Amino acid sequence: MAPRDELLKSIWHAFTALDVDKSGKVSKSQLKVLSHNLCTVMKIPHDPVALEEHFKDDDEGPVSNQGYMPYLNKFILDKVSHDFDCQEFNKMCWTLCFKKNLQQTKLFISNDDAFKIWCIFNFLSEDRYPLIMVTEEIEYFLRKLTEAMGGSWVEERFEDYKLQLNSKQQRLNAWELISLVGSGQFSKGMDQQTLSMGINEVYKELILDVLKQGYMMKKGHKRKNWTERWFVLMPNTIFYYVGEDLAEKKGDIPLDGSCRVEPLQDKEGKKCLFLVKSSTKSFEISASDKKKKQEWIQAIQTSVNLLRQGRLAPHREARQKRRDLRLKQQAEQEELELRMKELQTANEVKQYELENLRKALEDAAANAAEEEKRRLQTQIQLQERYRVDLEKEKMIKQQMEEKVAQKSTELQQYMHRVRQLEEMYHQLEGALEDERRARQDEETVRKLQERLLEEEAMKRAELEQIHLRQQQAISVTVAEKEELEKERLAKESALQVAMKQLEELEKERQGALQQYQNIKKKLEDATNNTRTWKHKVAQHEGLLGLIQPGVKGHQNITNWGPSAFSDGELRLKEKQWQEKKKQATPAQ
Repeated sequence: MAPRDELLKSIWHAFTALDVDKSGKVSKSQLKVLSHNLCTVMKIPHDPVALEEHFKDDDEGPVSNQGYMPYLNKFILDKVSHDFDCQEFNKMCWTLCFKKNLQQTKLFISNDDAFKIWCIFNFLSEDRYPLIMVTEEIEYFLRKLTEAMGGSWVEERFEDYKLQLNSKQQRLNAWELISLVGSGQFSKGMDQQTLSMGINEVYKELILDVLKQGYMMKKGHKRKNWTERWFVLMPNTIFYYVGEDLAEKKGDIPLDGSCRVEPLQDKEGKKCLFLVKSSTKSFEISASDKKKKQEWIQAIQTSVNLLRQGRLAPHREARQKRRDLRLKQQAEQEELELRMKELQTANEVKQYELENLRKALEDAAANAAEEEKRRLQTQIQLQERYRVDLEKEKMIKQQMEEKVAQKSTELQQYMHRVRQLEEMYHQLEGALEDERRARQDEETVRKLQERLLEEEAMKRAELEQIHLRQQQAISVTVAEKEELEKERLAKESALQVAMKQLEELEKERQGALQQYQNIKKKLEDATNNTRTWKHKVAQHEGLLGLIQPGVKGHQNITNWGPSAFSDGELRLKEKQWQEKKKQATPAQ
């Protein structure tokens, strides 16, 4: 059975062919037909309800390739067994797609050859969609085809063709590959039959996994006779047929890791013998010559070794290596591009830094020129200043010379004064002698003064005692005065407190008086109102006599209500308070 990836490629072609308007979607009815055909070819029980159930949310619209893929995997590919015919499966998918995409009239190959090229394309194409074949695989296929036709490979012709592929990004789809082979561009000088045989050889090797084929003699197991058979070597089996048309298969030799192939000695008139020992039987085979014998032994041994190692067929392993190499080269190319971008970015950064450095150098040069200009100006100013200072120094030197001359004159005058002072010194010595004699007289007077000072000290001691007694008396007087002062201050503070109280009483009296006036006014208003009402009552009734209150004397009003004393008592209290105040003032 072919790998799932190769099955999906054939199904993708069929799905794309059903997409008439190239929208990427196919109607559900067409998918039902496709699914039924796939199940029939792959010998899988078809469940027509499963598709409806799978796409029940998308009942009206078509289904995309991505939408069909889960159904395809779950209900078809996961149920595939090993007993279906891959060629029949590929032919079914080919039948659905070739009429739409292939223009048969322009090709020099048959429809069967086109189908085989289409199968080869699916085998060699990349595992990404839409399917394409890269230049390396195109060259590999064309080389194989040329060798199968018995021709020689012309490298220059393919290089010219590669230049034409540059505009197509160096890749072909299946129909372009069929057109390329069918146009005869790489099979010039070959007839159509040779080309068809070459395509069939490549198809058998790559698609049918035919590693080697040819006529040989096989010894029978029962009658022990030798019969010519067409042998076909595949990775795990050797089939033998009556003829090379493969119409009638006579048997097979299963291969596994325990199989052995050994050369045999010539016997029974047969030459170039070798023995194939399988797990169940042994087969004696005779090749046409020693070269064929060695080729078959080598090919069978290679298959057995691959089975022991669990490896793929040589052409499949080579394809995988080429793909791995392309992926590695692509990764290296992407890494190189990434590094180139990084280098380009770094280069741009360096260019930017160099530009900044250039600008900085230009600015530095401009600043240096400006600095040089300022330095020259400073140097000119310093030279001018030095010149002025030099002139000043010359003037100062001249002034110093004048001063030196003046000082010389002053020195002469000073020497004259020194001589005068010497004369005065001699005179002073005479005066000092007179002074010494005067000091002797002064000593006598001083002793006399000492005696007088002693007497004065005694008198002073007496005076100090008298003064001490006076001080003590004065201190007593000062203490009494301080006490009297304290009493005066206390009386003054009491007087101030009393004055404050008097002022507060005065304010209270004024407030009480104002309150009395207000009450008096209210009383008068009430009296007037009473009189008015009395008059009105008298007018209306005439007989009613109101009882009037008796006359009372004037009553003082305080803050706490009517006072408990009369105006005379109040005046008497004020008079007494004034007298007390006058008596307290002289005492302070």
